[in-house]
Amino acid sequence: MYKKYCFAGVFLVASLVSIAQEFKNTENSNYSFKKVYHYEATPVQSQGNTGTCWSFSALSFFESEMIRMGVKNPPVLSEMFVVRKAYELKADKFIRMDGKINFSEGGAFHDIPLVIKQFGIVPYDLYNGLNGAKTYNHSTMFSELNTIVQNTLKLVGRPEGIPLDWKKQLNTVLDKNLGVEPVEIEWNNAKYSPTTFTSAIGLNMDNYVSLTSFTNHEPFAKCQLAIQDNWAWGDSYNVPLNDLVYSVKSALEKGYTVAWGADVSEKGFSFKNGIAIVPENIASIEVKGSDNKNFSDAGADRVSNAFLNPSKEMKITPEVRQLGYDNKTTTDDHGMHIVGMYKDQNGTDYFLVKNSWGTTNYPKGYLYVSEAYFRFKTINIYIHKDAMNKELRSNLGL
Repeated sequence: MYKKYCFAGVFLVASLVSIAQEFKNTENSNYSFKKVYHYEATPVQSQGNTGTCWSFSALSFFESEMIRMGVKNPPVLSEMFVVRKAYELKADKFIRMDGKINFSEGGAFHDIPLVIKQFGIVPYDLYNGLNGAKTYNHSTMFSELNTIVQNTLKLVGRPEGIPLDWKKQLNTVLDKNLGVEPVEIEWNNAKYSPTTFTSAIGLNMDNYVSLTSFTNHEPFAKCQLAIQDNWAWGDSYNVPLNDLVYSVKSALEKGYTVAWGADVSEKGFSFKNGIAIVPENIASIEVKGSDNKNFSDAGADRVSNAFLNPSKEMKITPEVRQLGYDNKTTTDDHGMHIVGMYKDQNGTDYFLVKNSWGTTNYPKGYLYVSEAYFRFKTINIYIHKDAMNKELRSNLGL
């Protein structure tokens, strides 16, 4: 049912470079990328040694939404305010579920609306969560938080119940590591609470939905992705694979960006080479080293001629995609932000993706993701309802 789109036309927010310019994924690459769309985004950040990509990528997406909506001097939003409040909600649910859900550093895109609707949001400058540190490292903090919830869980079933001061202990650890959360903030010479600040910057969380594409769910219906970081049991709309792809292209055509959740453990995902592809000869990629458990840095070295020269990619069908999901070779690893689309010299479409691993690679924190890789390894996307075409919205009842 998907539609093909014409991508010629006026760009709502263009990048600073001319469309005639050509770009490479690495300095010595023979790829030649030409811009189709490229929209503004806030500066690339680093999530450090944390599993909080879901907060960095989703808030980057919402920051681009503010730019699109014409917010003057849009603030960079506080990833760690969202992380903090998500820990509070996650811990509460973990205890209520007798530990039968995931308690970890991970999360999902819909955690951001969940937090913002209940608690609001604050600017990064007023709550960066570093609390004096130079970089983020949550290994010790998570260990302390996990000890609290696990020790509390051991007390479930006592005649007198569990002691209710465990939440106070949790917040003491969060205060120590992230800083005391602000209750009043100042922005553009006006004072706000975190809740009223959300209204001031024009973000309406009801405008956004998650889309996915797996054949074990009914098409054009809501589903809950069976991934461990979906601790909040957030809903996604399940759509055919072609609709998922063209939803992103439609969004970019209309001037919207898209949050992207994906498997980045594949051989063909190389942040150091600034590219993600699915070569037909996947064995041609040599992997040296290993990725860290949080997928919070550039990870293992991946070496292949395919990263430097356009090569034929696998044809990704819904069946191929589903097999990876069913046999667990497709995993929920990482959240990123799609801000544009480019074409290589062979006419292949690539999405320009903003990452949260700093700016050490050649595209300075970005990478080019082939349509084949997107089709193969996407877990879900987060998108504004108005960015979708009318036919798909109608099929989803939106």
